[in-house]
Parts: sequence; structure tokens; C-alpha cells
Amino acid sequence: MADAKRARAAQEDEELLSALETCRALLSRRLAPAVASAFGPTPVPDEWAANLDRVLFASSTIQTRVAELGAQISRDLRAACAEFKPGQEVVVVGLLNGAVCFLNDVIRQLSVPYVVDFMQVSSYKGTTSKGSVELRKDMSISPEGKHILIVEDIIDTGTTLHWLRSYLKSKSCASVRVACLLDKKEGRQKQHSDVLVEYVGFTCPNEFVVGYGLDFNQSYRGLPFIAVLKEGAYKHS
Repeated sequence: MADAKRARAAQEDEELLSALETCRALLSRRLAPAVASAFGPTPVPDEWAANLDRVLFASSTIQTRVAELGAQISRDLRAACAEFKPGQEVVVVGLLNGAVCFLNDVIRQLSVPYVVDFMQVSSYKGTTSKGSVELRKDMSISPEGKHILIVEDIIDTGTTLHWLRSYLKSKSCASVRVACLLDKKEGRQKQHSDVLVEYVGFTCPNEFVVGYGLDFNQSYRGLPFIAVLKEGAYKHS
């Protein structure tokens, strides 16, 4: 009798576990389309997803535009460097930390020889421009006589870019070009309204955006798309 009860209980446990697994699978299939439609197939931490208002530029849109920029940049640099000689190479300079994702994809699209270097400058404290630029890391390669391609994630006030152009000009570069993923023209300071940007991915609305290298307090950089951050996620932080 006892053995029969134990066997029946074990069978009931198996049936319950099977029913729970079926329920989990059904819920997963029902919820997946809603998540995918908002953020695509890439997993997004729940803590981040709750702070995202909407996707501004999808991953596929970004990659298409990056390919177009890479082709344009290659044509221009090929014309500028009819013959690549020692000391006349192209140096692609990524601005840390935000430009890493953009730079990584841009250089894959270049059809001219290049080397990669990095700089780190800061003109912001939190979400506010300080109005001055601090050089935290300079180039490791001498820019003298080189064709420089600055790769930046976003240009807002124009303060950093104005400073960079002046700084590199003083280093006797052969040329300086700028490629930025996002141009937030509404944020441009009046004195930098005419700052030159040769290659622009997208014009960005005057909203706080994250993803594809852009961050808030070092979070969200790894998202493959660019999204608008909810105001409540960064106000009073």
C-alpha cells in the first residue's frame, strides 16, 4: 500500500513538473514578440529596459549608415593620399570611451591602409558641459604629417571638437577629418555653431540617448541600438 502511494505521488510530481514546463514555454513564446518588437533579439537587462523610452536608431539602420560612411571616407582619403608613403598613413583616432563601438564598425568598412590610436578628453561633468576641455590621454602615435580621422560618438556643444581641431592643427597634421555618429545640432554653443564635421551618421534630437557606445554613468554602452533614456532615469542623478 505504501509503495503504491509513493509511486502515485511520484507520478503526480512528474505531471506537475511537465505542466509547469509547458506553461513556461507558452509564456516565453507569448512574451518574446513584445520584447523583440521593442528592442530586437538582443537580450536587454530588465533594469536597463525599464529606463528606455524608445529606440531611436535600430541596429540594422546604424550598420547600413556606417557602411555608407566607410565608403565615403575611403574615397576621400584615397584621393588625399594618392600614394601611401611611410609617415603619410591614415591614423584613425577614436575618442574614449564612447566612440569604441562606432570606430570598431567604421574601420571594418575602410578600403585604405590605416592605423588606430585613441585619445580621451572630457568637457562634461555628469550631464552638463563644463565649457572647458581636459586632455586625459593623448595619442600614442605622432600626428605630424599624418592624415587624421577623428571618430566621435556624438557632437553636442561642439566644445570638444573645436578644441581637438585646434590641438591637432598645432601638431602639423597633413589633414584632419571628423566622423561622428550623432550630431545634436540643437545643443551646439553659439561660438561653435560653425564647427566642421565632414561625416555625420544621423542628426540627433535634443534628447538624452544611450547605446552603441553612448552611456549614462557607464551603463548602456553595449546596446546594439540607440535609444532615448527616460528623463526620470537621469534627472537628479
